[in-house]
Amino acid sequence: MERLSITTEYITLGQLLKEVGAIDTGGMAKWYLSEHIVYVNDELENRRGKKLYVGDRVKLAHETLIEIVQA
Repeated sequence: MERLSITTEYITLGQLLKEVGAIDTGGMAKWYLSEHIVYVNDELENRRGKKLYVGDRVKLAHETLIEIVQA
């Protein structure tokens, strides 16, 4: 499991996708979410603006599991 440290209260799903290298630019988030299955805390998610907080877990299409942690 990967861990993504954040220093803010939350990060959006689109920002997370860019941080972990799943997409190159923020504009690709909408495309990625329409073409790939993404789960947030075991629930299907397709909103790029979904706020992710410390403790949330994200599972990307290629079986990568990411946990949000406080920096």
